[in-house]
Amino acid sequence: MITGIIFAIHILFILVIFTKKWQDESLSTAFLNVGLIVILFSVGWTITGMIAKALMEPEGFGRELNRDTFSLVLLTIAEFFFYKFYYSEDFISADKEKQSQQSD
Repeated sequence: MITGIIFAIHILFILVIFTKKWQDESLSTAFLNVGLIVILFSVGWTITGMIAKALMEPEGFGRELNRDTFSLVLLTIAEFFFYKFYYSEDFISADKEKQSQQSD
């Protein structure tokens, strides 16, 4: 269940970034950003899988939070902070433009 939710969050995030980049820049930039997200997810899951393997047994903390799910949770937390920094201009600049237009 947790794994499904994490995958759904990633798919939703990919769709949001793809749409935003396609509208603001170009279709090729949108595909490049999707590629970046997919590569970071794949490599990140491998790295967090190694960390989880060093920290816990395959059973993990129970049926719903096994070692693979734990590595996905670690990955999602790390990605949250990375993408918050990486895509901050895309979402903050739109809010600043709205505020400057309202004050005029």
